[in-house]
This record gives sequence, C-alpha cells and structure tokens, in this order.
Amino acid sequence: MSTCLHTLHVDLSTPSSDRSYPILIGRDLLADESIFADILEGRDVILVSNDVVAPIFAARVRGALGSRRRVTEVILRDGEANKTMAAVGDILDAALADRHERGAVMVALGGGVVGDITGFAAACYLRGIDFLQLPTTLLAQVDSSVGGKTGVNHPQGKNMIGAFHQPIAVLIDLQTLHSLPAREFSAGIAEVIKYGLISDIGFFDWLEQSASRLLAREESVLAEAIERSCAVKADVVSADEREGGVRAILNFGHTFGHAIEQVQGYGRWLHGEAVACGMVMAARVSAARGQVPRDFVDRLVALLGRFELPVTPPEDMSVADLMASMAGDKKVVEGRIRFILLAQPGNAVIVDDVSAAEIESACFDRANLD
Repeated sequence: MSTCLHTLHVDLSTPSSDRSYPILIGRDLLADESIFADILEGRDVILVSNDVVAPIFAARVRGALGSRRRVTEVILRDGEANKTMAAVGDILDAALADRHERGAVMVALGGGVVGDITGFAAACYLRGIDFLQLPTTLLAQVDSSVGGKTGVNHPQGKNMIGAFHQPIAVLIDLQTLHSLPAREFSAGIAEVIKYGLISDIGFFDWLEQSASRLLAREESVLAEAIERSCAVKADVVSADEREGGVRAILNFGHTFGHAIEQVQGYGRWLHGEAVACGMVMAARVSAARGQVPRDFVDRLVALLGRFELPVTPPEDMSVADLMASMAGDKKVVEGRIRFILLAQPGNAVIVDDVSAAEIESACFDRANLD
C-alpha cells in the first residue's frame, strides 16, 4: 500500500492557461494504480526507461498502469554519454510505429538522463504531448524532474539542444533510492546541498547535522531533504519558468560543473560530482571576493567530503580548458560568461565579471587547496 508523505505544487498559472502540476513524495507510489488512474485517466502511454532501471522498476509501473490502456515501451542505454538526438529518435520512432495520437502521454522512468530525453521527445512529438516524470535517482528527484528543462547533449556542450516542456506531474517514490549505488546517491546529495547554499542557510545547517542519517538513507530524513529541495526549486520555477532572471541561481556550481563534464568526456564524473566540485569553486571565488567567510568554504568542503564527493578540479584540467568550455555554455550572454556566486551563505547572485586569473588563483593553486 502506498503512502504519500508530502505534496507540493509548481504554480505556473496565468490568466490564459494553467500548467501547474503536483509533486508527490512517498512510499510505493510507482505501484499505486489509483495514482496513475487519476493522473493519466484512460490515456495511452509511451513508457521510456533504460537498461539499468527497467529490470528493477518497469514491471511494477506496468502493473500500476493497468491492462486497459495501450503501452509502448522504449528501453534506452544507460549513461550520460547516451543523452543524444539518436536516443530521442528511438523514442519518436517507437511512438510513430505504434501510431500514438496527441492524447498519449510519455512516461519517464529513470534518472535525469531518461527524464531529459523523454521530456524533449514529448515536446517534439506531434508538436508536443504530455509527459509524466517518475524519477528514480535522488539527483533527478530534487533537480531535473522539476522545472521543465528537457534536452540532450552535444559535443560542444551539455544540454545545448532542448526545450522547456513541463511535466503533468512528478511522482517521487522513496523506495527507488534503496537500489541506488552509493556513488549515485552521493551525486544526488550534491544537488540537495545546493539548495541550502543558494536559498536557505538553515537547510544547509540541517544537512550538516543530518549527514549521518542521510548516509543511512533513513526514510523520514530523505523525505524531508527531498521536500525542502523541491520546495525551493518549485518557488524559483514558479517565479521564473524560462530562466529570464532569478531561475539562473539554480545553476550554482553548474557553469564550472558542465565544463568539467564536457572537457573530461561525459560519464567520467557523474553530473552531481561535477556540480559538487563546481560549487566549491564558486564558493572559493566568492570567498576570495570577501562575500563569504573562508571557514564557510571549509564547512562546505567538509560536508561534501562526508559523501565522498570531489572538491577540487581534475588534475589534468587547466584553467584554459575550463574557460574554453565555459565560453560555449548556453548561459553566455553577449560573449560574457555568467557565473552564480554567493553574495553570502544562503544567498546567490548572478555575475559576469569573473576572470580566468581569479579562477586560477582561487581554484587551481593546489598549495592553497589542501
């Protein structure tokens, strides 16, 4: 029997339309036929997963979808390296082959890669059909499943091809987290920590105090961490759906992190690992500017260390490599790279005046990082 512990709403209502949607957080939600019946009604489904997640969870989702609707399954290859236009093509080919109409719903069962690819395919198919997010990793549950950013990678940059396409709902089943390898779980914690850094210093303090219980994957602590993370993201997305302003603060650590992923080759570091390192780099630059205390950077490094997350750039990466990659980032405006720094702990700010010399001094002087 399922248990819903928290319900949040992403409010995207306007005078002309209402694209708001719920985020449900609980136990055994993936097996609850009544939840799927309420959300999907009698509509047909294109169920998209990958070759790691599907063998674990697809059967229970199929059971919850029931036998009265038509279900087309698409199984993608796992991994960031497979977040490509070819994968989108596989989904579209299957949907077209089974002659799905505009009333069909794409259902993304997996981590952030599956969610991003499926959402983009849904935005493209018949010029846009609905999709449902069933995130199975912590990172996807607190970040990529909420907010409507969809897309794929390109050799010249991460998420360079995509669309804003909001889901009709997000179902977060805590049971999926018990199957996560430790490295994947820790990668998700990086995004959880981000929310405390950019918006809620009290949440950061709570995470420091709760680290041991999070590592033990205690359900009540996980539920609170996910609920508080999603609440911050839902508020930001409701205020700025298409990243015209404040939503950019959600990219804290990501400008550096995306560059690390691209330069190394997608998949060498997990996304959350690259973001963890990127957050420390942004915090170090913020400290060098006198905006946060240096001992706060030490606290961040220590907390990330509890989860065995990287806190220094790869040894084979240079500042020149980093700057070249960031110059092609989709967040560049009029040739200037936008960075998210900390104005103070718990308060992020958008800047475009960070120099290569500043980054090298704060983040690549190995003698000062020990």
